[in-house]
Amino acid sequence: MDALLALEDGTLFRGQAFAGLEPCGGEVVFNTAMTGYQEVLTDPSYHGQIVVFTAPQIGNYGIHAEESESRKFRAAGVITRAVSQRPSHAAAVASLPEYLQENGAFGITDIDTRALTLHIREHGNLRAWMTTEVSDPDAAVERARTLPRMAEVKAVEAVTAPEPYVFAEGEGGAPRIVVLDFGTKTNILRSLATRGCRVEVVPATTSFEELVARKPDGVVLSNGPGDPESLEELVPTVRKILEGFPTLAICLGHQLTGMALGCRITRLPFGHHGANHPVRRVSGDSVSITSQNHNYAIDASALPPGVEVSHVNLNDGTVQGIRCADLRVMSVQFHPEASPGPHEAESLFDEFVKSLRTH
Repeated sequence: MDALLALEDGTLFRGQAFAGLEPCGGEVVFNTAMTGYQEVLTDPSYHGQIVVFTAPQIGNYGIHAEESESRKFRAAGVITRAVSQRPSHAAAVASLPEYLQENGAFGITDIDTRALTLHIREHGNLRAWMTTEVSDPDAAVERARTLPRMAEVKAVEAVTAPEPYVFAEGEGGAPRIVVLDFGTKTNILRSLATRGCRVEVVPATTSFEELVARKPDGVVLSNGPGDPESLEELVPTVRKILEGFPTLAICLGHQLTGMALGCRITRLPFGHHGANHPVRRVSGDSVSITSQNHNYAIDASALPPGVEVSHVNLNDGTVQGIRCADLRVMSVQFHPEASPGPHEAESLFDEFVKSLRTH
């Protein structure tokens, strides 16, 4: 069926709907990973966003039972150049179109994704409306313009755990880790569990006093969606956590850590979304290829006293990690748990867990 993608600046792309007939809208971002579409679409950090996959075709290995990064489909919609209708992998439980249809998600194919990606690179992330009602493009553009901006969307509220739960009991005498859930990916929890830790997940609004009552040896501030500056009310709790416990902060958790330390947050032109970003670790001068998904970053030009850059993105020089001499915090913008992406940075989990055992 004919479908229309209308951007808020009036740009139009026409293609074919391969799943979902109900119109939908959201902020358009492009992802450069060659594989891992299931992980991307179930990553809570993509809540409210329409994902453009730059790989020329997706869906060829289908959907698998154990590959999701949360319990729900999270993206608002999917845009592809070509989509495979019949997966070629024996373990596939569904095709990508079937998966989107099952979750009520809109998918458009036969789109010139190179042109769309270049447009986003030039003009930044834009709101868009996806519809099969193609006869009135002006109405679709106007609908895109009325969508709330990501800073106005209560995204973390929509994806955080509704109540605490234990993900892994851990080994005898293992470190007890509490994960403050801003939209955590399952592989963060797996990465801690496979290292023998007891892993408990609590909602994003958990107070510091409630967290202390759980007697953690360390705290993880997870990834999540949206504008970090819309979460100002959580910053005092984050500051107390940093002062009270060894902390590992990832992506949105890293940005909130920066805010708690007095850093300034800046919005990137079109964000980093993919599995091929080179990051240099300042200490030791090593480089890892990392998985990333974020539209915001800590401003390197306005670091407060005592805060240093620990990791740098080699593509654009943005801050990818910070450290603070007075605090036991490991804070990184990239995703050491990958999924999808390379596993070169997963040693950060080893470092964090070792520090807890030593402490």
